[in-house]
Amino acid sequence: MKKTIKVWSFLLATLLMVLPLAGCGGTASSRDESSQQTPSSSQPDASLPDASLPEAEKTQINVIGLKGPTALGMLQVMEKNEAGEAANDYTISLAGAPDEITGKLISGEVDIAAVPTNLASVLYNKTEGGVKLLALNTLGVLYMVTKNEQVASVADLKGKTVYATGEGSTPQYALEYILRQNGLEPGSDVEIVYKSEHSEILPLMLNGEVTVALLPQPFVTQALAKDEGIQVALNMTEEWDKCVNGQSQLTMGCVVVRTAFLEENKEAVDRFLEEYAASVEFVNGHVEEAAALSGKFEVIAQEVAAKAIPACNIVFWEGEPMKKAAEGFLNVLFQANPQSVGGKLPDEGFYYEK
Repeated sequence: MKKTIKVWSFLLATLLMVLPLAGCGGTASSRDESSQQTPSSSQPDASLPDASLPEAEKTQINVIGLKGPTALGMLQVMEKNEAGEAANDYTISLAGAPDEITGKLISGEVDIAAVPTNLASVLYNKTEGGVKLLALNTLGVLYMVTKNEQVASVADLKGKTVYATGEGSTPQYALEYILRQNGLEPGSDVEIVYKSEHSEILPLMLNGEVTVALLPQPFVTQALAKDEGIQVALNMTEEWDKCVNGQSQLTMGCVVVRTAFLEENKEAVDRFLEEYAASVEFVNGHVEEAAALSGKFEVIAQEVAAKAIPACNIVFWEGEPMKKAAEGFLNVLFQANPQSVGGKLPDEGFYYEK
């Protein structure tokens, strides 16, 4: 009997020594062994999702783009966002003209915007570094189209009236640069009439009121489809190349971000860029599917987009390729008209590097 009592006393003492150690947690291996041997009601049911691995919270980002090529590049992002499959929670809107975007970007109403490349520089200077260039998304898409007019060269524009859009942005400054490089002075040798939207010009061409117009894709495709008398007279990308001798590229559109938003949401912005790059690849590689999305999101009518996308020069250039192309383009504009880039060339802070 005494032997039995001694055994129980020894066991009780051992238990009292172990309990404080268990309360302190022990080593990782001991915790693993304990969890395997003694199931606890606090552990998650194996049949349920692992509560210890919550889904990363999505960042709300307000994005705006111009109807046309700059928005075409975002089509897959728009589709994934609608399905709830995008990496961030986007609110995406479209504008008909650059001036509709400028105020919203400066005020903080939007975080990321697709705008003309020269406007990005203007905004950077105007806001003293308040925006950064994320990527180039569109190269040359401008064409001179005519109806009942003979225009075989830039010199043939002398004495004519050209209707155009994009006053104060890339189309205006690219056109003026090309004219001057060919010995023509805008306003005296060539009259230029600006409209706020491309859609205003086509009806005027159809009724014969306008005979020469500067239009971007996909509106060129739309014009050719509506009237057989309308034809492409000049590819302005080719005319630009003749003027610069390979020293720059006609980079029509880009994507910018508010600097303050970027500083607080760098990872979310990087996720956006990854999705945007994939979207551009999708649009260029799956034209028919992209055209269907274009119609769905009312960017461009599906039948027009299907023909125009291959001619829209949609790209995704970031990092050093973006910087090199943008610097060359902006320098040409600055030499021609400093105000076209905001009075001075942007410094290194303009270009975003991951």
